Amino acid sequence: MAAPSQQILHDMHTASALLQAGKFEQARGLLAGVLRAHPRFVEAHRLLAGAHLALGERARAEQSLRTAAAIDPDWAPVQLALGELLADDGRFDEAESALRRALQRQRHPRAALGLARLLLRRGKAAEAHEMLAPLARPAEANVDLLAEFARTLLALQRNDEAIEVSRRVVAAAPDSALAAARLAGALVAAGKFGEALLESRRAFALGLDQAEAWFIGGSAAAGEDSYDEAEAAFRRACTLQPEYLDAQRELAQLIWMRTGDLSRATALLDATLRERPHAQGLLAIKAALHQGAGDDAGALAMLEPVANRTDAEAGILMTASEAALKTGSPSAIEFAGRARRLLPGDPGATGLLGNALLQAGRAREAGQLALDALRLRENDQGLIALRVTAQRLLGDPAYRETYDYANLVRTWTIDTPDGWPTLPAYLAELAVSLRKLHALQTHPVHQSLRHGTQSTRNLMEVNDPAIRAFFRAIDTPIRRHMQAIGRGADPTRRRNTGRYRIHGIWSVQLHSHGYHTNHVHPEGWLSSACYIDLPAAIEREQQGWLKFGEPGVATQPPLAPEHFVRPQPGLLALFPSHMWHGTVPFEGEGTRLTIAFDIVPD
Repeated sequence: MAAPSQQILHDMHTASALLQAGKFEQARGLLAGVLRAHPRFVEAHRLLAGAHLALGERARAEQSLRTAAAIDPDWAPVQLALGELLADDGRFDEAESALRRALQRQRHPRAALGLARLLLRRGKAAEAHEMLAPLARPAEANVDLLAEFARTLLALQRNDEAIEVSRRVVAAAPDSALAAARLAGALVAAGKFGEALLESRRAFALGLDQAEAWFIGGSAAAGEDSYDEAEAAFRRACTLQPEYLDAQRELAQLIWMRTGDLSRATALLDATLRERPHAQGLLAIKAALHQGAGDDAGALAMLEPVANRTDAEAGILMTASEAALKTGSPSAIEFAGRARRLLPGDPGATGLLGNALLQAGRAREAGQLALDALRLRENDQGLIALRVTAQRLLGDPAYRETYDYANLVRTWTIDTPDGWPTLPAYLAELAVSLRKLHALQTHPVHQSLRHGTQSTRNLMEVNDPAIRAFFRAIDTPIRRHMQAIGRGADPTRRRNTGRYRIHGIWSVQLHSHGYHTNHVHPEGWLSSACYIDLPAAIEREQQGWLKFGEPGVATQPPLAPEHFVRPQPGLLALFPSHMWHGTVPFEGEGTRLTIAFDIVPD
């Protein structure tokens, strides 16, 4: 076929200009004429696909791109455009194949970005990191590519490295509001809320008005106990994007913790649901708030009509299953099973189904479910707890190898840090510092405590002498504990490297009738409770004591606690994160003030 004439090339240039100007119908007509004259003109097919996409004609866009790819399968821009379209349509296998082909033919930053974003969506952060690392290494690396590389690091929980890369982006684009917001996001992930709040404010001052940026700013403000600013930021995020579930969830929870008023906490959710009655994610958030406030029956009643529909989303089904578990409804298995079919690799859905099976007396099925899932996620503490609970219900003594209370649950007295004459003197000052962080009125929705408060600040970032000294006070006991438990084949000992890092630390203050529900810490390795100040009720009938072994779901038959720890001021209890643990409620004067943290091997 003859080469395109000057007129055809002129028409191509004009079509490209029309696309840039938003005149998509004119561009489509002009490109159709070009292709009638030159049906194998690959670039014309690619531009026509762009016009189809802009006009909402996705099937036609795909057809144009596939025609172009058939003509020249090695032309990277077509494979890139096809991969991006398929990814947006959720056809991930086909999209990944096209994007990999584009990157193989042309090491273009956009191809790498497209593939990295897809890999992150598919939960393949390690692959995305491996691909982007060489491209991000040069000092002059593409700024967008660096930003995506930071996201892969965050997904791998390599937060400090993500911050470093995000700072490179800010240095390359100091006036970019988006770069400042992304750095703020990395800082929030690392619990560095103070610096994150400064970067968020800078992003807003530079004119950024995006829902995700406001959510990050709200998270940073909440982490600095700046609750008015946090609430305003979350509200702005919800205004810009009413179905932004994370923002709606955090706003509702913040109002609940500040007021203890469920109607005020759900007011915006109710208003948004009136305008968007089919927004299932918002309904799931509202139901979860009712559960957190103790209204499990009410939560199930509002969820069942939607959960029973064939178009019920995974979030609705999981929240409904949780409520059904709490109320003893047999529908827990059905809802959890359907959620798992929608999210086959999700450990939360698997754990819900397993717990529902335990409640129904089907321990053997629950144990097999956990065993299969652990082949892919061997360190998931929730799945380990599910398997061990099934073993115990089945009378399998092997569960004792994992729930080895005598050797794996130990207590230590923390050291007296330099600068304090005695441990009681240190604990008294530490208690004063911690109570300043308990300005909220009630417990968070998605945590284990009831009738109390939990600090929102990252204690590792609090610039208070007594709190900073706490990390010195616990270091030697932690190292002694790791040495004492030793190495072995069980899920705790096999990960023991003799080194550790703290993976989350917070303070809890329980009031009269306060307690922790039975729970595990899915992302931990060792968990803890360090007792700072205690009520007199500790001396009576195990009130306020730490208990182990009683599951967080009512099993059939029921399982009682097997091990208790009596709190004492200055005592640090360390135990595997997969062990079911909770507290016995206490009554009377005083509060139960603790610091808790998770550690993981380093």
